[in-house]
Amino acid sequence: MTTLKDYMGQVPAWCPGCGNFAIRRAIGEALIELGLEPWQIIVVSGIGQAAKLPHYIKCNTFNGLHGRALPVATGIRIANNRIPVICETGDGDCYGEGGNHLMHAIRRNVNVNVFVHDNQIYGLTKGQASPTSMAGMVTKVQPNGVIAEMFNPIAMAIALDCSFVARSSCTDAEHLKSMFVQAINHPGFALVDILQPCITFNKLNTWQWYQERVYRIEEDYDPEDKVRAFERSLEWGERIPIGIIYGNKRPILEDTIPNIRQKPLIDQPFDRSRVEEFISEFL
Repeated sequence: MTTLKDYMGQVPAWCPGCGNFAIRRAIGEALIELGLEPWQIIVVSGIGQAAKLPHYIKCNTFNGLHGRALPVATGIRIANNRIPVICETGDGDCYGEGGNHLMHAIRRNVNVNVFVHDNQIYGLTKGQASPTSMAGMVTKVQPNGVIAEMFNPIAMAIALDCSFVARSSCTDAEHLKSMFVQAINHPGFALVDILQPCITFNKLNTWQWYQERVYRIEEDYDPEDKVRAFERSLEWGERIPIGIIYGNKRPILEDTIPNIRQKPLIDQPFDRSRVEEFISEFL
């Protein structure tokens, strides 16, 4: 039987007390609950403290460029649409550099799970404001406070009709694991925005700050009600909802591609001569 120890990889180089530790543990527990072993999962990442996670968990791994994890994840799903693909990324990596890829992956509804470590700061490059930094936050690079409006990934995802939009917090371990399980089980693009403190560079959004504001969405909430979902997406400040905020059922990208509908690309015959013939046309 697979245990949490089976999923533990290299010793993390994160700061002691970082929320990434709780996220790593929740992912391992979710995969165990789903009955998946390390060889049955692929984790793709970009660049950043969050994107280091694939090195610290045993699995199939692809560590790509800054903000470019989703194109790789999409390619993997098209090549082998039998295996779950998790995209591990941070608020800077996904919402900043990778924002354009995020929008189009949502639009295509590729069956990929995107787990965003949202600590509202750039941690790897030592404390610059990220897209989700709150207006007025003072950083080393913004000594007079952040001028730009805070980016709202939940509202954007709902506007693009993302088929699974959720938020959780590393301060609520059981809830976080539950969101991961439901996201992986969901057929279609799944975005989970994870609130977490950066104890080194973000002195505003601390463990206590989140614990005082975060609340679980009530059980009778209907995530398919798009208008109500928009209302919840705009809640920020004194109260911050966590849970499945929006969801729908629509065709996933892989099911719309006739060539892989019956058999994954990796199981189909490969004729190298046809590739060489194609390449020769450009020589």
